[in-house]
Amino acid sequence: MKKAWWKEAVVYQIYPISFKDSNGDGYGDLRGIIEKLDYLKELGIDVVWLNPVYKSPNDDNGYDISDYRDIMDEFGTMKDWEELLKEMHNRGIKLIMDLVVNHSSDEHKWFVESRKSKDNPFRDYYIWRDGKDGKEPNNWKSHFEGSAWELDEQTGEYYMHLFSKKQPDLNWENEKVREEVFDIVKFWLDKGIDGFRMDVINMISKVDGLPSVETEQQGYVDGGEYFRNGPRVHEYLREMNEKVLSKYDIMTVGETPGVNPSEGLKYVGDDRYELNMIFQFEHVDVDVGPEGPAVIKDWKLTDFKKIMDKWQLELQGKGWNSLYLNNHDQPRMVSRFGDDGKYRVESAKMLGTLLHTLQGTPYIYQGEEIGMTNVHFPTIEDYKDISTVNSYHVAVAAGFPVQMIMPIVHYRSRDNARTPMQWNKTNNAGFSTATPWIKVNPNYMEINVEEALKNKNSIFYYYKKLIENRKNHPVIVYGNYKPLLEDDERIYSYLRTGEGEELLIVLNFYSKKATPNLPADISEKFQDILITNYDNDIIPKPNDELNPYEARVYIRKI
Repeated sequence: MKKAWWKEAVVYQIYPISFKDSNGDGYGDLRGIIEKLDYLKELGIDVVWLNPVYKSPNDDNGYDISDYRDIMDEFGTMKDWEELLKEMHNRGIKLIMDLVVNHSSDEHKWFVESRKSKDNPFRDYYIWRDGKDGKEPNNWKSHFEGSAWELDEQTGEYYMHLFSKKQPDLNWENEKVREEVFDIVKFWLDKGIDGFRMDVINMISKVDGLPSVETEQQGYVDGGEYFRNGPRVHEYLREMNEKVLSKYDIMTVGETPGVNPSEGLKYVGDDRYELNMIFQFEHVDVDVGPEGPAVIKDWKLTDFKKIMDKWQLELQGKGWNSLYLNNHDQPRMVSRFGDDGKYRVESAKMLGTLLHTLQGTPYIYQGEEIGMTNVHFPTIEDYKDISTVNSYHVAVAAGFPVQMIMPIVHYRSRDNARTPMQWNKTNNAGFSTATPWIKVNPNYMEINVEEALKNKNSIFYYYKKLIENRKNHPVIVYGNYKPLLEDDERIYSYLRTGEGEELLIVLNFYSKKATPNLPADISEKFQDILITNYDNDIIPKPNDELNPYEARVYIRKI
């Protein structure tokens, strides 16, 4: 297997508005991140992925960019950003930025020009169409509810926005748009950054003619089949790689909703010259019903394992996986896949063990390393996320009672991940001296960094050990993956083999004790434990009973 620094790295994702406020205005900022770099260094982080910090009206927390070459006022200045990059590099930490180029803000100068007239030179930078029969050009639904089209009174045409109406989609068919994007990419790479996470990058190519979805369903419907993994997406990415990306030693990860492994390999295959890795969504959609995220679907461990096994095995030796269970768009992983009550610490460590022993690059979302949980705000007024708020109002308008909607908000809202980072027990969890832009999770008195650093058995120190193991045992990075106990509904187990070592991973995914039934020829080979989340007086054998949410990683030389 080809070796690369980004395969060996551990990435920490920072959502800057919620990380650390340095100037007392209630918003996290760049100088706040600088203050906490030694904390990240202590954890053992190699790379920081920074969510967008560009100039933005903030309709969708920075994913609506009005100037790609400047910094949002709330976050600081370009000088602050340059200092952040320098201080990261001084500590051996690399920086990847968020590249948001499926759409811009409607306040970007390109769109301001584009909407002035049909013959404006910038008109074709965006996707404009006439209406049909007094309605929108097609029946596609926005990801944030309502139509994916907005009528612009000035010219009488509609523009496409797959997200907020303040996020018009760029027209990648236009060569000038691609040149502008490549120029932005080059601008940041020349400043010394180490790569990009590319937002919804598989949506940049739309099907010719932009047809309506044929359906019996009334109203707006998901048109994803016409804009996810579209006809020219790979051509565009290869062009970007050839003209810019390949000229730098960087890492790239693309956000690609709606891909399976065979589609994924088109983006990340070693012979494709597009991206290093992608974020796929199949595993975090395991609890999403066919009706969409408004329905919480029951799932079994075998459902989850099938998805993970598929991605591990089909990319093995051909491409590279991204490993994550939460991020700024997903609920907290310990609340969703573990137990955020009685077994919060054990289940957080178990899930961390999974992420840091699979083949791929692990991504830690801020607060995950201390076991931060979902938040249950009492009313919709406490929520800030445009997607959550819009979905709530659509559900209310459809006649659903509030007491039925709020549990789904509590479970699913993106704001679960966006509450301020919990640094200590002081006011506002040490995030800010002012009222934060969004409320702090009330459990910050017990769950915070200061407490974690005082306790040698904390989730933080367990994560630190997981990261050290990855650096000391190349089998964790480069070893082959082989699933075991595929039909077991309680236990997730697999082997990692290569680089002169073999690991046996055994994970209890539940709050009751469980006994593995590993084949004797496997279980008898392993005597030594590399890491476990329980203190055992004597080393348990692989087939010994597992405690609730117990994780054991066995190791042997081969």
